[in-house]
Amino acid sequence: MNKFKQKMLCADGLLLAVLIAIDQITKSLAAGRLKNQPSIVLIDGVLELSYLENRGAAFGILQEQKLFFVAIACVFLAVIAYVLLKAPNERRYIPLHLLLIVIAAGAVGNMIDRLRLNYVVDFIYFSLINFPVFNVADIYVTLATAFLAIQVLFRYKEEDFGFLGLAKKNCEKNSGE
Repeated sequence: MNKFKQKMLCADGLLLAVLIAIDQITKSLAAGRLKNQPSIVLIDGVLELSYLENRGAAFGILQEQKLFFVAIACVFLAVIAYVLLKAPNERRYIPLHLLLIVIAAGAVGNMIDRLRLNYVVDFIYFSLINFPVFNVADIYVTLATAFLAIQVLFRYKEEDFGFLGLAKKNCEKNSGE
């Protein structure tokens, strides 16, 4: 493994740890200051801080499915680790690293809650549109996934992902038809 790859993976690990810490600190503060308390209105009619123990997924679906969510998170984390380890040692892949680490931080942050508490602490509520209560880890996953989709659609080309070995197998499959 060359020096650039080592630096990238170290930076990935550091960023992952910092983002997870931010998520866990905000959830701890929410639990300590918001639990069993009325919502704190930040912007009247728009944004509130409101404590919620979420035992399901977004919009409250799949309640009490802890093992399912932990298993899905582990699969995503394994895929992310594989991509990060296989990604070429080129600067053009730095955005890919950053976005995958942010997604991983969100997955780990919520997985920690599920394993430790059996629920995820949510506390940010957009009352303007009655959006489900969410947390910092959810922000990580949502925004990073959106930016990753933009990167994949508009920045990277199919051949940029040749390092995953998928294109070669696909070409062989198509040539055999």
